Amino acid sequence: MLLHEYTIPGMHMRDHVVDVPLDWSKPDGRTIKIFAREVCDPVRRRESLPMLAFLQGGPGGKSPRPSNGGPSWLAEALKTHRVILIDQRGTGRSSRIESATMQAFTDGKAAGDYLALFRADSIIADCEHLRKTIFGGRRWETLGQSYGGFLTLTYLSKAPEGLAACYVTGGLAGLTATADDVYRRTYPRVAEKNAGYHKRYPFDAARLARIADFIEANDVRLPDGDRLSVRRLQTIGIDFGMAPGYENVHWLLDEAFSGPKEDRLSDRFLAQVMSLTSFDENPLFAALQESIYGQGTVPTAWAADRIRAEYPAFESKARPLLLTGEMMYPWMFEEIRSLRAFQPGVEALAAREHYEPLYDTVRLAANDVPVAAVVYHDDMYVDAGLSLETARHVGNLQAWVTNEFEHDGVRQSPAVFNRLTNLVKQRGGPITS
Repeated sequence: MLLHEYTIPGMHMRDHVVDVPLDWSKPDGRTIKIFAREVCDPVRRRESLPMLAFLQGGPGGKSPRPSNGGPSWLAEALKTHRVILIDQRGTGRSSRIESATMQAFTDGKAAGDYLALFRADSIIADCEHLRKTIFGGRRWETLGQSYGGFLTLTYLSKAPEGLAACYVTGGLAGLTATADDVYRRTYPRVAEKNAGYHKRYPFDAARLARIADFIEANDVRLPDGDRLSVRRLQTIGIDFGMAPGYENVHWLLDEAFSGPKEDRLSDRFLAQVMSLTSFDENPLFAALQESIYGQGTVPTAWAADRIRAEYPAFESKARPLLLTGEMMYPWMFEEIRSLRAFQPGVEALAAREHYEPLYDTVRLAANDVPVAAVVYHDDMYVDAGLSLETARHVGNLQAWVTNEFEHDGVRQSPAVFNRLTNLVKQRGGPITS
């Protein structure tokens, strides 16, 4: 259903919403809503342009909200394509999941079963429904950023007939990697990012230690009433994998203390830490983080927390204090206000002993849809080694390996999107039939 059609400077928009089954295995059961925003160049809005569906990173991330012509990849794509920005189920305007949603469950297993319906297989079924019912059933190209690359591999496994070409930026998942495999590779990379940070700002180690010691010695409260612990402070390191990450953390620490004797934490610091660590914007990012690695009969069982014990340098009492990355821990669902309602469901997910497979290795090996993927050599979030192993096992895939960009390269420079589309063009272009 078309909701609205309007034009802003440089972009013509059409907002759509469709009903889809909550559980695609029960098509006649309960439904949820999926929202998609169609964007094109206003001058070309009546043309039959190739379509590019954007698969957002996450999990639990809504599609970008365009403004001032950005992000940079979108400005490039609008020169040639009609872009479809999809709010994945449970995010943005697609039956968003938040605390109130989870408070309705009185049983942890039921809450976990509900959350399991928001994984990649369901998202791809939603995409196919949109493509067929709203966008005429023509093949479309996809751009998958980070977790969007995981979704791309699921799409190629389950419905390649809907795809004309795929572009992946920092998101080739390990096809058979368990959550344990992922985090054993992740902690050393995060430690390397910490080392890089302290090489750039060698005086921040002492400041970070002072902040941590202050938090341990005092009842420090964030503006929303949550108590700030050292382990929660450590999670701001998730930003280290992005291009401006070191600077973002440095300038946060730079104004941490206030008062004539710098004997208290500043209101600005506390407000920013709350914003960075609260998950109000995307609670599914925390709730589903480990389940995206769930396949077969091996529970994820709080892998990031278990594997952390193998890396004592990340302990909250260690000095220098190391910041953590894209890891979710059970204590977060106790300490963080916006996540507390998710705790029973996430505990059930961590213990879940059966996940449907997300990737069909046989079908991927025989893939004939053109795929171009950038693998960021120093990626903190998605292991380059696993990505290259996957690249070797997916047919018709070209991998570009670079250390010029961090994980957000496609947002930082139009060169990334242009390089990937050119790689496909040089091999004959997207499928047109």
